[in-house]
Amino acid sequence: MTDSSQAVSAGQTPMGKREFIALAAFLMATNSLAIDIMLPALQQIGSNLGVESENHRQFVVSSYLLGFGGAQLFYGPISDRFGRRLPLLVGLAIYIASAIGIAFIPSFAGLLVLRFIQGIGSAATRVITISIVRDIYGGRQMAEVMSLIMMVFMIVPVVAPGSGQIIMLFASWHMIFVFIAAMGAAIAAWTFYRLPETLDPRNMRPFTARSILSGFQLVLTNRIALCYTLATTFIFGSLFGFINSAQQIYVGIYDLGVYFPFAFAAVAVFMSIASFLNSRFVGKFGMRRLSHGSLLGFVAVNTLWMIVQVVGPQPMPFFLFIGFFGIAMFQFGWIGSNFNSLAMEPLGHVAGTASSVLGFMSTIGGAIIGAAIGQAFDGTALPMVSGYFAVSIIGLVFVLIAEKGRLFQPHNPRL
Repeated sequence: MTDSSQAVSAGQTPMGKREFIALAAFLMATNSLAIDIMLPALQQIGSNLGVESENHRQFVVSSYLLGFGGAQLFYGPISDRFGRRLPLLVGLAIYIASAIGIAFIPSFAGLLVLRFIQGIGSAATRVITISIVRDIYGGRQMAEVMSLIMMVFMIVPVVAPGSGQIIMLFASWHMIFVFIAAMGAAIAAWTFYRLPETLDPRNMRPFTARSILSGFQLVLTNRIALCYTLATTFIFGSLFGFINSAQQIYVGIYDLGVYFPFAFAAVAVFMSIASFLNSRFVGKFGMRRLSHGSLLGFVAVNTLWMIVQVVGPQPMPFFLFIGFFGIAMFQFGWIGSNFNSLAMEPLGHVAGTASSVLGFMSTIGGAIIGAAIGQAFDGTALPMVSGYFAVSIIGLVFVLIAEKGRLFQPHNPRL
């Protein structure tokens, strides 16, 4: 299929490409919303629920990511057997219910449990949305569509922290989770009424342990899929490390206070611009040329950033910090959608299971790496900057293994 309007079950209204991209972006953005909007509230959450260590507040993010990553193993095989719509709607229902529960929870331990459950619900939006895109598009078309989805998706990190800050001007942190639930309900209604079933009945797979394990074997024994997923895992780990430390760096080190959301949004804008440009250029230059070039740029920027962090003034002037960070995340924006598409490309016939395994590895691995970076916070930006430097080098190694040492070489005219 080459157009989303073709992926329509009997009796359902066709979706145009623009609406499809918008809905897919907002489905994936439920995950970003659940993380980014509550970052300005971490200090208030910690104080209200009796959290003594500043670094322990980061568990609000980590517990969500662990649920989000672990559940991805199941949604793919389930959606390969029962279709995309029903598991997606069930996941959204879990996401909404847990957000409402968090708004009334009286303890930090209970909050962490519900955040874990919320991550389980949100995992459906990540796995199944990518599966739906792969059901409809392949090759450079998939990379183009994923770039447009990521461009819209990046609106959320731009506006979410500011929205959380505004909510806290008029109410407590509890209302942030009520807002998350309301947004989830709106997206669920849009999905219910407008999204058709996209799984071709010929691609349905039996939901058995043997079938699931064989699908995992297909993913894990494909060199390109596995290595690009591992590269994505480490590079995403740097982003999770920043998210864990963002409030401590922007507020604790640079004393931005209520301006923290603006600094967060500025970096997200760089990523959004990169995603848009990728959607314009990928059809002409291909995923490998664009992502390999941006990966080398990512390594170069992080190397220079690390050198300046070590030998320069402490703390690094804010304009210099945000400059390095913005350039690094611009490169990140070129890497993300292309690496995901390259990992998924050989596995279209098991798109749901593939999306599950790849998402599980990149999210759980990235969450662990990000937690390690975040927990290393020592009052300076050095742990985060050194984390970015390390993961960029490791990511490059995995890409070189995937491509047998030859970068920028398209495997066929479509890639």
